[in-house]
Amino acid sequence: MEITNAQRAEVLVHALPYIERYNGKVVVIKYGGNAMLSDELKDSVMGDIVLLSLVGAKVVLVHGGGPEITEMINIMGKETKFVDGLRVTDAETAQIAQMVLAGKINKNLVNLINKKGGTAIGLCGIDGRIFEAEVKDERLGYVGNITNVNAQLVMDVLEKGYIPIISTLGCDKNGNTYNINADTAAAKLAGALDAESLISMTDISGILRDKNDPSTLISKITTKEAYEIMAEKIIDGGMIPKVNCCIDAINCGVKKVFIIDGTIPHAVLIETLTDEGIGTMFVK
Repeated sequence: MEITNAQRAEVLVHALPYIERYNGKVVVIKYGGNAMLSDELKDSVMGDIVLLSLVGAKVVLVHGGGPEITEMINIMGKETKFVDGLRVTDAETAQIAQMVLAGKINKNLVNLINKKGGTAIGLCGIDGRIFEAEVKDERLGYVGNITNVNAQLVMDVLEKGYIPIISTLGCDKNGNTYNINADTAAAKLAGALDAESLISMTDISGILRDKNDPSTLISKITTKEAYEIMAEKIIDGGMIPKVNCCIDAINCGVKKVFIIDGTIPHAVLIETLTDEGIGTMFVK
């Protein structure tokens, strides 16, 4: 169906209050999952980021890349070991993670943003010691737990009008490199930047009261209510750490945190520039 000019104008007028709300404010987007694996969805996400930037939002993109790290490990013929379902990251695997995250994935995203008309700069958590880290669990090797966030470099890049794209690596005072969970890194960085919002892109629509019924989506939830439904086992499995990261971000000062389905085209714009949104919003 063809959209008329009047309809286009109506869409823009409807979006204006949201554009004003985000003008000059920091928006951190955690990017991962299937939205990273599909070229079509990747194109959609990068377009959304450029548009938000052009209307005045200070957008920061934080990305992981677990599947591509696994792919490179397999290509190099290295055996992967697991402890309690978590991959052991020895020194060699940490270097592979650095190569894939800070090299291949990060620069590909920078290139795509620039191609869309934005101006991006690629960083990793080692640059400017953005993410200082320590060993999270001795059994897992170089999997990092963030001990400190130095956000000044990111703020400087934002003030110059660039879109920082940050891969989730960290370092300690001895120069060791750590692979860091992207949800955790995005939450900590959003708090350090006093962000207006954090958008966590996942492969599900948000928090469902019944995980088999999409109509039970919880569109808005407080941190207190989130703890309650976790106690009720409504949230389980891989959603627990994601929800804990959302709560952590709110407690660190982020105004709003969203969990959205990154497989929906233009999910970022739908969530930020409309009344209804499409995911779950966390508030204090």
